[in-house]
Amino acid sequence: MHAGKPFDFSRLLTVGEVAHRAGVPVSTIHFYESKGLIASTRNAGNQRRFASVVLRYIAVIKVAQRTGIPLEEIKEALGRCPPGSKLTAAQWRELSSRWRASLDERITRLTRLRDELDSCIGCGCLSLDECPLRNPQDALGAGGPGPRILERP
Repeated sequence: MHAGKPFDFSRLLTVGEVAHRAGVPVSTIHFYESKGLIASTRNAGNQRRFASVVLRYIAVIKVAQRTGIPLEEIKEALGRCPPGSKLTAAQWRELSSRWRASLDERITRLTRLRDELDSCIGCGCLSLDECPLRNPQDALGAGGPGPRILERP
């Protein structure tokens, strides 16, 4: 329902209507559009208008962002779908399966970070009591700068 009336899904939506129905600020709609994640058309008065399918795209973007998927990956994944498509269940399964490996890797890294955060991270500082045991003679430094223990595959 929209303003007490059934919503007409065949008509184009204003940016305010999209923001309201998607539960995001208007600035988010403009941001997603500027990043090429969603697209609008312009009416005769040069005002943005969106097809109702944009609501599904915004939902996918929001879910992907909540899992930590970068916007560039989201854009690349959505770019595999025909422009303006309604994102079928099969297309969603394809998108989510592409993100699964990345999410599994991120979960592994976050779990390791949580479990090892209080101990040496292999930064090469040799200032913690544990460092000589976990990274004697800064052996990890040979692999490059930064927190080598936490960045291992």
